[in-house]
Amino acid sequence: MADSLLHNKHLLWRAGFGAGINELEDLKNKNTKTLLNELFKEQPFADINYDTPDVEIVDYMNDKTPAEKKKEIQKINRDQNNELNLNFLDTIVNSKEQMREKMAFFWHGHFASRVINPRFSKQILNTIRKNALGNFKDLLFEVSQTPAMLNFLNNQQNKKDHPNENFAREVMELFTMGRGNYTEKDIREGARAFTGWGYDKEGNFKERKNLHDEGVKTFLGKTGNFTGTDALDIILEQKATARFITTKIYKFFVNENIDQNIINTLSENFYHSNYDIKKLMTDIFSSTWFYDKKNIGNRIKSPIELMAGMMRTLPMTIQNPENLIVYQKLLGQMLLYPPNVSGWPNGKSWIDSSTLMVRLQIPQIWSGLRPLEYSPRQDDDIDMGNKSRETTVNKSFKNPNITIDWSRVEKVFAGKNCAEYIIQNTNTLDLDTVKNFSDNSVKMNIINLMSTPEYQLM
Repeated sequence: MADSLLHNKHLLWRAGFGAGINELEDLKNKNTKTLLNELFKEQPFADINYDTPDVEIVDYMNDKTPAEKKKEIQKINRDQNNELNLNFLDTIVNSKEQMREKMAFFWHGHFASRVINPRFSKQILNTIRKNALGNFKDLLFEVSQTPAMLNFLNNQQNKKDHPNENFAREVMELFTMGRGNYTEKDIREGARAFTGWGYDKEGNFKERKNLHDEGVKTFLGKTGNFTGTDALDIILEQKATARFITTKIYKFFVNENIDQNIINTLSENFYHSNYDIKKLMTDIFSSTWFYDKKNIGNRIKSPIELMAGMMRTLPMTIQNPENLIVYQKLLGQMLLYPPNVSGWPNGKSWIDSSTLMVRLQIPQIWSGLRPLEYSPRQDDDIDMGNKSRETTVNKSFKNPNITIDWSRVEKVFAGKNCAEYIIQNTNTLDLDTVKNFSDNSVKMNIINLMSTPEYQLM
């Protein structure tokens, strides 16, 4: 039976964000196949939104100076993006569709974009979520035509006679084929194919025909009067694309050290399924090798996975959720703000001396046992030039005002070996140390388990 507990925990961490408090009861007895089917069950799709009101510039801003107006607009943009961020985090934690949100979280780092306009942020986020388990072709086309991506990669400036190569380059290098599978000439010719792709003020995709280069192009070995649509189709015909995406998914969901034979089979099947993402993920999670010892407890949780996992295990009420943005900044992963077009680096890059200390202390801080004594680095990268007093968190940062329902936690964990449920790989865990710091209560036991280096792994 222990095996099914180990396998189920592994599946829930990789195909979702860890076991929810309501799943812990029968985690030991559940058939892993049944669990997998539940993870793939789809609910009707719902957009993630924000309620912060839009800027009604005309009405109330006439009496303001341009500088004041600009500041006001910046603040509203920031509020809306923050609300979008927190609503995404809330969906990650509470959605029954853990697989969709985990996949969306993966694509959110893969199709990395960062824009100040909250409407554009919202649109690309929901485009990614809607297609997260669908067809990679649809996902690629829809994301490539969002204003967020066209803006982030400067394709609005890509015009005949003055092609801008940024979009064409990143689409091939980061989103589809990976380096080494195309030439500089392919980038130049691809950029010509994408000339004229842009959007209007409302954020609708527009093919601006008068800006499109009608000439003949030779792209990835084919010659013709190609448009942006043709270019993406030709990219999808390359087996390198299926291979690049499969490898990246394997590294994220299974193991950073790839198994070449497995990748060959998976990417071949992915290509022949016409890029069916759901089928690829089913192939991975229902295989026996996914549950090999070497694939369990070997990945460092990203900050969002770490926070979401705790929030799923510990039912909590958060009085000022905007403080969760501070934790995202402290730990180095802020939703909607990837560091650059390559997205977040994974693995060991999450851990340095300052982030490790915060990681190990969060369970105690959130339980009200210690104050937070760190402040986010002034990171212009994350604040995108909006260096303002509001983004500087002082030493006496107010506590997160979290109330955890410990009585429910104690009911669920009563009579269970907490470590078995909380830690992926208990082999290296020094349980004596954990016990020495615990007063035998479930509460202290769980707080201490979540404060171990082992809890950082999934």
